[in-house]
Amino acid sequence: SADIRLKEAEQAAKIMGVDVRINLGLKDCFFQQTENELIQLIEIIRLFKPEIILGNSPKDRHPDHSKAAKLISDASYYSGLLKIQTNWEGQKQDEWRPKVVYHYMQDYYIDPDFVMDISPYINDKFEAILAYKSQFYDPYSTEKETPISTKGFIENIKGKASFMGRHAGFEYAEGFVVNRTIGVKNLFDLQ
Repeated sequence: SADIRLKEAEQAAKIMGVDVRINLGLKDCFFQQTENELIQLIEIIRLFKPEIILGNSPKDRHPDHSKAAKLISDASYYSGLLKIQTNWEGQKQDEWRPKVVYHYMQDYYIDPDFVMDISPYINDKFEAILAYKSQFYDPYSTEKETPISTKGFIENIKGKASFMGRHAGFEYAEGFVVNRTIGVKNLFDLQ
């Protein structure tokens, strides 16, 4: 239910040390890329002015994930356009464009453009994921099994993190894709 999900999201945010969590209330399975939905996201981007945005996977099992990825990418671009006017609490917002949007992997494997070492945070990652306990395996549940409520799903996530890290020399890594070329100023910044 929405109430259970909200409580789980608040618990996960607490585990991750999130200061602010905003839910735009876009309808599960039925949100679209409309002007209204883009404007809502543009307002949030302009409010917080992030340099980097992490977004859903552009290709995934659940159609909402790829729709959200496109919505995030497009809103990130449009938020930098002067001609799109937005207000927050009655005040005109200035345009702002993040430097980059990185899309993290979800269910489907996609060749990453880069991976980030998450070895020191792997236990925190699973603690935050498992805060959504209503979504995952429960041997006593009478609910119909879903792809993420199977017994091995959590081990699958850990295996993906291990696989992503292996070729970069990390115990665990998170893979990301990006819509533009990533540049570095110093080759020694690369591992």
